[in-house]
Amino acid sequence: MPNGIFVTGTDTNVGKTWVGQQLIKALQTQGFDVIPRKPIESGWSNNEEKTDAWKLANAANKIDLLKQICPYRFKQAISPVRAAQLEGQSIKLEELKQKCLNKVKRNQFLHVEGSGGFYSPITSDALNADLAQVLQLPLLVIAEDRVGCINQILLTLEAAQARKIEVMAIFLNKISKDEPNSMNNQEDLEKYTKTPVLNNINKLVKIISKISANKKIV
Repeated sequence: MPNGIFVTGTDTNVGKTWVGQQLIKALQTQGFDVIPRKPIESGWSNNEEKTDAWKLANAANKIDLLKQICPYRFKQAISPVRAAQLEGQSIKLEELKQKCLNKVKRNQFLHVEGSGGFYSPITSDALNADLAQVLQLPLLVIAEDRVGCINQILLTLEAAQARKIEVMAIFLNKISKDEPNSMNNQEDLEKYTKTPVLNNINKLVKIISKISANKKIV
């Protein structure tokens, strides 16, 4: 299996793609050849530049590989499984795994973005958690930095632990400006987990670079 990460969220709309774009750009400045995969995307826009897959491809300077980056695209902005059913398709886990690994070399860095949360269905026979497991990739858990996120993060960590999936880091993504100034989810989370809790892309890059150096990838 290639070196890489599986990006999952505590929920939908927590900023997986936005964080992914920043991370891909930062990794490339450090010499990584990043291969993004958004293997299945629902709510596919007629304007491809508005899609998550296009944004990841653009960040990696691989727009010409968009069909490889996102092989399964569905119009309805609902769960990928339901969106596929409405278009008469049923995608299996093994198919999606092979699409993620297609033409990826061992010296490249595979960046796979799931759909929704860790336990959201992604194929007719599997959850995002199952895809991360068969790809043997560590998780990057993205959460919106807001009141209530601690519960969702700890539940995701527990689910990953039950499946023996490594969690590389938790990234707190600040979206709303309306959260209380007294809130400090990073400090509070560090009381409950030894997994790095970050809100800075550069720190995340350092963690990935260190792991990759140990594997002699870069």
